Parts: sequence; C-alpha cells; structure tokens
Amino acid sequence: MSHPSLLCIHAHPDDEALWTGGVLLRCAELGGRTSVVTCTWPPGSERAGELQRSLQILNAGAPRLLGYADLGVTDTTEDYRSFCDAPFDELVESVVAHIRAFRPDTVLTYDPMGVYGHPDHIQTHRVAVAAIGAAGYPQLYPEAGPPWRPKLLYQATMPFSAAQLLWPAVRKQANRPVGPLPGVPDEEIDLFVDVTAWLQTKWDALSAHKSEIARGGAMTMLAALPEEVRWDVLRTEWFQRMALQPDAEAFDALRFPA
Repeated sequence: MSHPSLLCIHAHPDDEALWTGGVLLRCAELGGRTSVVTCTWPPGSERAGELQRSLQILNAGAPRLLGYADLGVTDTTEDYRSFCDAPFDELVESVVAHIRAFRPDTVLTYDPMGVYGHPDHIQTHRVAVAAIGAAGYPQLYPEAGPPWRPKLLYQATMPFSAAQLLWPAVRKQANRPVGPLPGVPDEEIDLFVDVTAWLQTKWDALSAHKSEIARGGAMTMLAALPEEVRWDVLRTEWFQRMALQPDAEAFDALRFPA
C-alpha cells in the first residue's frame, strides 16, 4: 500500500515544525505527500518567507497561507483581519478549499484545547474539524472544488505525564507562571512518535523562523533552554486519532512502531 497523504492545519508559522516536524519528515521519507495550511500571516510577509524555508527543510511543499492576523498583531484592518475575529463560515470555506485541492487521506491539527490554550490554536481546531466534515459534501461550498472525505484526523496534544516534566521548564525559561498544564490524560494518547532520528532537521526547520526568535516568542524560549532539555521537549510528538470512515483503521498515515 502506498503511503497516505497528510495535510497539517496549523495556526502560525513555526507550529508546523514545533508540533509536527518529525511526522512531516517521516511521511515524506516514506514517499507520502505532505502539505501544511497556516491560518495566519499573509504571503509576502517576513514570516511567510520563513515558513517557506521551514517547509522546504521538512519536504512539505509550498506554504498554504490563509492570510489572517494572529493574536499578537494589532493591525486588523479590512485587508488583514484577526483570525479569531473573522467570520467562521469564511474560515471554514478557505480550509475546505485546501482539503479538496490536496485531497489528503489524513488531516492533522491541534486537540480542542489547542494543546496549551492559545486562542488561535483553539480556533484552528474548530475550523479544521468543521472543514473536514464539510469537505465531503458537494452541497457545501460548491465553489471550493469537488468534494473529498479524509479518512483519519490526528490531533496534536501532550500527555499529562510529559507536561508535568517539560511545561514548568519552558515556562520558567519564559519567566511566566506555569499555569494550567496542557494536554490530556496519558491513556487518551493514541500514538506517540519518537522523532529522535529527525531531531536536528526538525530544529533546523524551527530555526528558520528567525523573526519569531528575535521577538522573544516561543522559539526564543526553546533556543535558550539547555540543549538536553530542549531535545527532551522536541523529541516526541503525541497524537489522538479519530477514524472518519468505517475502513479508516486500515490506514495509518504515520506508520510508526508502537
């Protein structure tokens, strides 16, 4: 059986490498088609250029940018509206168009909490789930292309056991309160992926986001961590799996050993 195709739907440039860099590399290595939809930042921006370099490193094709402003951007003019404030139906139609154009077997996005509660991540989850369902109905968004039904949905998340070890270290580096732990109970993890074999390449993709490092965002925290702690944070990717079709268990878009 040929390796299935994988479409990731993320909120910001750098999320593709942080949460799914190892999986994208592994799928491409196996000969699968991979691509990434990024909900914020317009084509031609500095961060869009950094995203393009990251995707080249991850062998994940050209950027698919929706072009909305992220939570940290104050310019919410008519031409650059906040992703969280844009009409929900408009967002769903945009993602449906990418699903129908790429025709993936598997779609990957965040869990309902957006892994750690970021509003853009939570909105991305909501939009992605709605778009996955709508994409299969020719009656919905007919101008977005012929219908397509993905077989599997993977949700990036984190088990509580890992969060208890890693989250305080990351928040301490950022000089921020630990706050609520991200993730889900360990028994709700369907797949954990050891990406050690692709760890340096994953970090190279993350390092392409130089403006995010410069502004003091999440990448700055990771770069400042001791190397052994940083590798512990990045070496595993965790997922919940949802079958969308009756025969979906025959498809495992990640194909990693248990």
